[in-house]
Amino acid sequence: MTAKKAALAQAPAELPPVADQALRFEKARSAQATAVLEDYVELIDDLLATGGEARPTDIARRLGVSHATAIKSIARLKREGLATSKLYRGVFLTPEGHGLATRVRARHRIVVDLLIAVGVPRNCAELDAEGIEHHVSDVALAAFSRFLKAQAKEA
Repeated sequence: MTAKKAALAQAPAELPPVADQALRFEKARSAQATAVLEDYVELIDDLLATGGEARPTDIARRLGVSHATAIKSIARLKREGLATSKLYRGVFLTPEGHGLATRVRARHRIVVDLLIAVGVPRNCAELDAEGIEHHVSDVALAAFSRFLKAQAKEA
């Protein structure tokens, strides 16, 4: 394939309307902003459930970020009413934070299950779901869930 043909094959036939395209990009930016909070509450909930405590040091290590970054994000969780902390005792989720963690975990499971159902290996599905789960709409999640239920009935 020539370079010109390759470029034409990748170019869209025409651009979407300005408002539609702006909405798509705004949705992606919004999802990126909430993804961090969602990852933190899900991890904190997991740490509390398995070990009884969620220390900033453990959170930073498991998310692969610096201690300072974890502290800033935890402060944001607190401002958003999703977490509290106690000196020398770590971070705890508010009922709102726990509810968000539950919803994020359910979303993650649906995305992983869908990816596996279409043939993606489990380890790859788990990795990919970490990004997809924050960007998928409720409409798409409902469709994923219906698809998975139909697949289960056929099996």
